[in-house]
Amino acid sequence: MIELSIQDILAITGGRATSTVDPATVIAAITTDSREVGPGALFVAKPGEFSDGHAFIDSALHAGAVAALAERETFDEQRQVHPAVIVADAVVAMGRIAAHVVDYLKSRNKAVVVGITGSAGKTTTKDLLAKLLSQEAPTVWPIGSYNGEVGVPLTIFSATEDTKYLVIEMGATGIGHLSYLTRMVKPDIGVVLCVGSAHAGEFGGVENIEKAKGELVEALPAGGRALLNHDDARVARMSSRSTAPVSYFGTTGATPAQAAVWASEVGTDRHGRVGMVLNFPDGSAHRVTSGLLGRHHATNIAAAASAAYELGLAPGRIAATLDGLGAGSRWRMERSERADGVTVINDAYNANPDSMRAALVTLAELGLPDEQGRARRTWAVLGAMLELGKDSILEHDVLGRLAVRMNIKKLLVVGAEAKPAYNSAVLEGSWGDEAHYVHDVEEAREFLKEQLRPGDIVLFKSSNGAGLRFLGDDIVAQAQEGRGA
Repeated sequence: MIELSIQDILAITGGRATSTVDPATVIAAITTDSREVGPGALFVAKPGEFSDGHAFIDSALHAGAVAALAERETFDEQRQVHPAVIVADAVVAMGRIAAHVVDYLKSRNKAVVVGITGSAGKTTTKDLLAKLLSQEAPTVWPIGSYNGEVGVPLTIFSATEDTKYLVIEMGATGIGHLSYLTRMVKPDIGVVLCVGSAHAGEFGGVENIEKAKGELVEALPAGGRALLNHDDARVARMSSRSTAPVSYFGTTGATPAQAAVWASEVGTDRHGRVGMVLNFPDGSAHRVTSGLLGRHHATNIAAAASAAYELGLAPGRIAATLDGLGAGSRWRMERSERADGVTVINDAYNANPDSMRAALVTLAELGLPDEQGRARRTWAVLGAMLELGKDSILEHDVLGRLAVRMNIKKLLVVGAEAKPAYNSAVLEGSWGDEAHYVHDVEEAREFLKEQLRPGDIVLFKSSNGAGLRFLGDDIVAQAQEGRGA
């Protein structure tokens, strides 16, 4: 991270120092996790949903932290006050420090901030773009899905004096959330991928999701650039909300003059990897076969290529880097091959109706007969799509019918919230041993242990909170431990 002293933290946050802290102390890192504390760290004692960070200040200091960023004074066993900077709100203070770091890097290095948002595809697009930019100059991007009011500052804190690019994934669960993040990071380029029904229950409807995602576009400076998905009508019309120039990316529906980068001839190979021709504004076209599974990733690839092109990367270099490049974060169409011939596709980090459909399409394509006419048995292990609000039953109902119509051979629905998918599959004509329902992950684990056989392809798909990503990992490990089918 860039060099900051406790005195700097006091000035940035407007906090006050306890009597035991030395303002001249330079901090080496900032973290909210006491398990990650090392020598010289500033430990942020933020209140959490399940625990209060103030309870871990003592252990953080023993692990090497020089001070805490806290909302109240705490004491050691001798009743001596812990060294700390006391602020009204630790998370807001983190944001102020992050904004200071961004301002510093923009002033020092003319650093460029790329903000990426959308109901799906943010993490994949972020990872692709980070790979492209990191070959050109020092680049910072989040680990996994650090995309909220805590994750974004933690990403920025990893920047160093020579950082040129900051690729920031930006999530929201309500109107105003992206406005808060954009005030913090001041994006120069904004990428909007899609407006779906993820978190519709929290937002109060898809119209509010559209409004919230467009906050990124509204925040761009006149000298910046908005990159919008032309395939999504709700995203495309965000152009009216931008004072910055607008370019489009996508796969259908725009003329070359409108497009930043266009993906044409999109298809998948027999392994499910998506291929396409990337068409650039300079008139060049480059064929790319991605390491990502599923044709829906063509939009994410075009988005990353668009941002890289906007930042001056040559089309040939962009295409060469993207060719064969797979997922940079876990549980995103993550493919594993068991020794017994079972293929596991773990895409259970996030789920919404659009990403569910895309994953099922990919699974169905992987189950098609090969050149010798041999078809593999397909399994869809589906858990709940959370935060859909009043649409939850309907969307799960649609999902079960879709699995049957796509000729997925085996359906295993896990958990009560997802059960409408099982019910609708049975009503659609999937009965006998084709569709199954279990109450929880443990039942699913035992069921699959008995039922999987060599050659099967198994997709795990659910929202993060349903826990199917860990079940997918367990099913991979079963064969390695000699416990598989």
